[in-house]
Amino acid sequence: MIGKHARGVVHVVVCYDSGFAVTAPNMAHNDSYDQHDDDVELVSKSQMKREMTALQDLGAELIPLDIKLLEPLGLPERLVAAIREAKRLKAHGAIARHKQYIGKLMREVDPEPIRALLARIAGQSDEHNAWLHKLERLREKMLTEPKAVEAFVAEHPAVDVQHLRQLIRNAVKEREQQKPPKAFRELFQLLKEQFAQPVQPNPDGTLPESDEE
Repeated sequence: MIGKHARGVVHVVVCYDSGFAVTAPNMAHNDSYDQHDDDVELVSKSQMKREMTALQDLGAELIPLDIKLLEPLGLPERLVAAIREAKRLKAHGAIARHKQYIGKLMREVDPEPIRALLARIAGQSDEHNAWLHKLERLREKMLTEPKAVEAFVAEHPAVDVQHLRQLIRNAVKEREQQKPPKAFRELFQLLKEQFAQPVQPNPDGTLPESDEE
């Protein structure tokens, strides 16, 4: 006769002489459960290692940030001090060891607000880059398409049209004669003044700068 056990199948041994039954575990089956427990333990250790590595990587992303950006997070003072110290280190080995230390300290904090801050900074950077690329495309169109200049002037009546057209002519000459792009850069600055710049911080807390400057 076979019955169910909490951990699997067990043998039921019937003693016909005495009239009672004694249960004995199916050892072969329990061995498989022991193996299963080992697998669970290995998976748990692997998962824990991945989580610790993720926290260490997340902590490393805080190192280049301006400390002022971290203040709203309310991080433990030990972690803030470790981030400050990491900024000072130069040797590769020392930096690697310090990142591990920061990773350990990261276990004491909620990672979600940190991830939200990093996502916001990344989104702000993307927005600012998109703004710069828009100006670059507009500048290029204005050098080759007269209608683009007319449309810009119509949308920005306060712009100094004479100065704008002079910059465009000079920028075209610079390109044709392979001269330094002085007017080309000045034209970009003029366009920047006409379009509101997204006020976004870099990871170090400063505003992103264009390659034009």
